[in-house]
Amino acid sequence: MNKLRKYCLLSIISCAAFSVYSQNGLQGTLVGQDSSNRIITTAVPFLAITPDSRAAGMGDVGAATSPDANSAYWNSAKLAFIDQSYGVAASYTPWLGKIINDMSIFYLSGFYKISREQTVAASMKYFDLGEIQFRDINAVDQGRFNPREYAFDVTYSRLLTEQFSLGGAIRYIHSNLTGALTTGNVDARPGNSVAVDLGVFYTKPMVTKNSALSFGAAITNLGAKISYSDATNKDFIPVNLRIGGAFKTELDPFNSLTIALDFNKLMVPSRKPPVGEAPPSLLSGIFSSFTDAPGGGEEELHEIIVSSGVEYWYKNIFSGRLGYFLEAKDKGNRKYLTAGVGMRVNKFGLDIAYLVPTNKRENALAETIRFTISYVFKNKEKEDESVTD
Repeated sequence: MNKLRKYCLLSIISCAAFSVYSQNGLQGTLVGQDSSNRIITTAVPFLAITPDSRAAGMGDVGAATSPDANSAYWNSAKLAFIDQSYGVAASYTPWLGKIINDMSIFYLSGFYKISREQTVAASMKYFDLGEIQFRDINAVDQGRFNPREYAFDVTYSRLLTEQFSLGGAIRYIHSNLTGALTTGNVDARPGNSVAVDLGVFYTKPMVTKNSALSFGAAITNLGAKISYSDATNKDFIPVNLRIGGAFKTELDPFNSLTIALDFNKLMVPSRKPPVGEAPPSLLSGIFSSFTDAPGGGEEELHEIIVSSGVEYWYKNIFSGRLGYFLEAKDKGNRKYLTAGVGMRVNKFGLDIAYLVPTNKRENALAETIRFTISYVFKNKEKEDESVTD
């Protein structure tokens, strides 16, 4: 194991621990910390990493794009509009692939259309952080461990009208970063939590022939705080609000174009509580996240992440995608271009995405190729009566 990998993984675990303990009111300073940055930290950040290559190629948009086998991650309500009977998809994302070869994210998802108006789905997201060797302050070997995190969820989506749907999901989250490692008087342990997603989706054909305008909104990872030690040390998981729109038009019988735009905001406190002040509860933290930024309204606007993307299809066989992701400088400064291609042949699909940072800050996914393969079964008419008729 090279030193670079060891230090990267130790930094990840240290940041997670720092976030947990500072949430409980303890103070500390990370080496090299920039006081001008007010990055919002949460536990289990892997939940917020884009899992599939189609969305990744479009700048991480997904609130209102057309539904597919990975829609449960973006907006559970979209699945009610999917026009296949059932299908599965598997995605693979190397993590820090330029310097490490054993860290990756795997995402497996599947759906089944119960009737014309009801769809169910299930998915699993698995983050493998690679093997790490622990040492104490005196450099004494404390053994090896492979940190890993995963989330499993089930989703239900239903049409309420021909243009509007609702969806929801329940998720189990497990995070094991240190095994049973004990340091001083602190016993580390895996963290567990349960969360839900709620989504709405609306789509309507435009007056212009063969065009449609869609809107979607979803609250994801709405769930209990997570702890890696004891009940007094808990941290927020990445509760997120996503709102977006998409415009799709058939240019001619062979060519179509989709333009999409998403806005994201973490619904967790912007600041850590002062020493002696109790950390906020889940609900109070969510509501205060819209008004608690130290810089007031201007900083609150900086907490909104903008994603935009374009998707072109030729004969619904070949696609090309471009996107851009923009985050404020004082909130993380992630800025990057994305590109991707896709192919559909009969029931089989392949999507590939690539990310290029546009600022000096390195990105864990920079110059990394990501893959998604899918297999779906085409329309099968449901003859049962629908309440939307």
